[in-house]
Amino acid sequence: MSDNGIRIDEVESVPTPPRARVDLQDVSTLRESGPREDFERKKDYLAGFLKAEPPKLAGGEPGGDLYEAVVDALKEIYDPEIPVNIYELGLIYGIDVDEGHVTVSMTLTTPNCPVAESMPMEVEMRVGAVPGVGVAEVNLVWDPPWDSAKMSDEAKLELGML
Repeated sequence: MSDNGIRIDEVESVPTPPRARVDLQDVSTLRESGPREDFERKKDYLAGFLKAEPPKLAGGEPGGDLYEAVVDALKEIYDPEIPVNIYELGLIYGIDVDEGHVTVSMTLTTPNCPVAESMPMEVEMRVGAVPGVGVAEVNLVWDPPWDSAKMSDEAKLELGML
């Protein structure tokens, strides 16, 4: 018995476990006779599940075509002082899509940001240029204030913060 309460047995060798045996005579008779006539296949419960189509998303829902196109447009806009797009930077707080009317809620890094006048207009222009968007509206909000915790991991990695 060791000092931690575990018993250790030392052995010289361990017997080899028996090998599985296959009777070749049985295998050859199965091959010759073919499948059994009385064999009944069990119902495959996954067949219906695997054939089912995923539900179609509306274009304005996250994962929908129009929503993703708006996100892609926002990922093309970069903060001039930081080499990361505004979506990954966490400046976009929300995207609402309703039958071609897109409302983007966003903030800036600080209220005194030098692009405070031009950035919302650029977002409105880029989102409005997405096919399927009729009206684009940008709401600039300051609550909650932006901080670095809102950045994605990709943005943090790009800026050397990870």
